[in-house]
Amino acid sequence: MKIYQQFLIPVILAFIGYFLSGMIFEETQARLIGVVVLLVSMWTNEILPLGVVSLLPIILFPALDIMTTNATTVNYSKSIIFLFLGGFLLAIAVEKIGLHKIIANKLLSFFPNSSRGVIFALAITSALLSSLLSNTTTALLLMPIALFLTDIKKLKIRLVLAVAYGASIGGIITPIGTPPNLILMGFLQDNDLQSLTFFNWMLKTIPLATIMLIIVSYILSLGTKDMQVECQLDENVTLNTDQNRLKNILLLLVVILGLNSFIGLNEAGLLLSFGLFMMMPKVGFLKWEDSKKIPFEIIFLFGAGFSIAAAFSHTGLAQAIAQMLLTLTQLSPFILILIVASLITFTTEVTSNTALISIALPIIYSLGMASNIDTNLILMVATICASYAFMLPIATPPNAIAMSSKVLTIKDMATFGIFFNIIAILLTSSIAMLLW
Repeated sequence: MKIYQQFLIPVILAFIGYFLSGMIFEETQARLIGVVVLLVSMWTNEILPLGVVSLLPIILFPALDIMTTNATTVNYSKSIIFLFLGGFLLAIAVEKIGLHKIIANKLLSFFPNSSRGVIFALAITSALLSSLLSNTTTALLLMPIALFLTDIKKLKIRLVLAVAYGASIGGIITPIGTPPNLILMGFLQDNDLQSLTFFNWMLKTIPLATIMLIIVSYILSLGTKDMQVECQLDENVTLNTDQNRLKNILLLLVVILGLNSFIGLNEAGLLLSFGLFMMMPKVGFLKWEDSKKIPFEIIFLFGAGFSIAAAFSHTGLAQAIAQMLLTLTQLSPFILILIVASLITFTTEVTSNTALISIALPIIYSLGMASNIDTNLILMVATICASYAFMLPIATPPNAIAMSSKVLTIKDMATFGIFFNIIAILLTSSIAMLLW
């Protein structure tokens, strides 16, 4: 396809989105929808670099009178972005020192040394860690291991996705696994709703996470039977001085992050502190030149996601959608839950799940109050589906980290992701009705 045609398709789709939404929404809201369609189309066809497209809201939002430049740019400096920055520095240090090779060696010793065994190993490990640490931190720490295990591109893509999807799946197991979970807990308290204990939360989510983990790992392993993992196990492998020191630093970080659910320190500050600590002479492992490996396009990508979420609130589009949803309250509970699950899952694909769930929970709460559905149940479904979006890198932090590996395209992620999205929607809705 010629270059001008590749540019033309997103523009045409954007105008179609604008005109169609103009029949339902106000003018400014229709312009926002047109811009979102344009951005998603350009992210998908990759005619421009990911980082370039992610900076376009800074130009388009003020130009189309959606939001001012200042109101847009402030979203590119959210605290979670600095969490990413610290995490990337730690991941670069792990790779530079070679600690990921040792961890991979230990990890693989518990699973069959086959492509399917490794995919299950990475997904399960990622899920378990993500239930205690943030899914962002987990994906950052495990991604260098996935990249190290093979040079076969097709298999490497599956391994990277196993880490990312495993982190998202495991993130729902506990209230501290991912930011949307914490936002829901806070929302329940603020509105005097019945809060879930740590144990009750896990009782609800473990069956869903287990089934999703098995399905996703199995599907990712299809077609990889003849692809062998190239990492050779050495049971006598030992850590050198630098690797041992970095291991102790990371263990300290894990302990602090685990305790932080009770302490309440700023996680972004913690990750950034440990990341910058890697630059300390004679203590850390990095030089400023190593910072060139930071994938700034992913940081810009999240800025774009937060900007879109802010624009949804600023233009009143979120409230307009809420009013439209209230017309659905006469539907059966299962159909209504399916609609909410689908809407949240696919909306999350084009904006940060943290930002979206902050906007969506009051809307979903109103919907639950106006219908005959338990409000806690429908809020729980919405929160989980905000983490179970697997198509685009902007949807969840683990997806963005997978894209930062540079071994897969958005098309690769979307090919698997749309299938997993549908499975997640149906499975979450069914388990909600049957068990919750």
